[in-house]
Amino acid sequence: MKTDITKATAEAAEGTLFLGDDWFDPLEAGVRTRIRGFIEELLEAELDAALGRDRYERPRLAEKDAAERQAVVVGHRHGHRERGLMGTFGAVTVRVPRGRLETPDGKTAEWKNATIPAYQRRTKRADALIAGAYFAGTNTRRVRRALAALFGGAVGKDTVSRVWRKVKGDWDAWNARSLAGEPIVRLILDGTVVRVRLDRKATSISLLVALGVRQDGQKVLLAVKNMGGESEAAWRVLLDDLVKRGLKTPKLVIVDGAPGLEKALAALWSGIPVQRCTV
Repeated sequence: MKTDITKATAEAAEGTLFLGDDWFDPLEAGVRTRIRGFIEELLEAELDAALGRDRYERPRLAEKDAAERQAVVVGHRHGHRERGLMGTFGAVTVRVPRGRLETPDGKTAEWKNATIPAYQRRTKRADALIAGAYFAGTNTRRVRRALAALFGGAVGKDTVSRVWRKVKGDWDAWNARSLAGEPIVRLILDGTVVRVRLDRKATSISLLVALGVRQDGQKVLLAVKNMGGESEAAWRVLLDDLVKRGLKTPKLVIVDGAPGLEKALAALWSGIPVQRCTV
C-alpha cells in the first residue's frame, strides 16, 4: 500500500500557514524597512544637492576675488517631518527632511522636494494597481478587501473612489490633448474587441484605435474609443475628433478593409493614399 506523503505534507502546511506566529513574515518586514531607508536616502541626497553641501558639512567656500573668499550659503536644514506613502511595496512612513532656501529678494522659502511632491500619498504604480482592480468589474469595497493584504488595510473605498476620479480625469485630458505638434505621416486605423466585466458580467466591447507613425518611424497612440461597432458613423466620429484636435492630413492611411472605415475616409480625405493591411 502506497501513501502520498507529499500531498499530506502540503495539506498540513497549508492548514497551518496563517496560524499563530506565521502571520509575521520577516522577509516582507525586512524589505519594507530597506525601502523606507532607500526613500529617505533619496530625499536627503536631494536636499544636499539643493543646499550645495552634504549633511553636517560646513558651507563650501567660493573665490569672490583673488584676495577674498566668501562663504556661499544658499539655505539651511531645519528638522524632519513624517509622511505616509503607499506603494506596491505596501504602506510606509518616511522621515522627510526640511530645509529653507534663500530667495533672490533676501528672504527664505520652504524647500519642496521632487521625490514625494506635496499632497502625494501613493505612488503611480499603486494608483495603477487600484485602478486596475476597479476596472476588472468589481466595486470599491471589494477592491479594498482584495488589496487589504498588500497595502495593510490602508486602502478604503474612499481611496479607491479618489483614484478612479483621478484616472478618469487623466483619461479625459489625454483624449482631449492637442495633436497639432505631432509630426504624423502615416495613420493606422483598426477595430478590436476586448473582454471586460461590466455590471458583474463578462461582455465584449468594440474599440476603435488610431495609431500614428511619426517621421522618425516612432509609433504613438492617438485615440481609443468605444463606439459600439465599426460603422461609418462611428469611424467618422473618431476621425473628426482627430482633426478637431489638430491632426494634420497624413500622407498614408493603413486600414484592414472594413467598409464603414473606407467610406468614412473617403468622405473626410478624398484622394488620400490608402494601404490595405497585410497582417
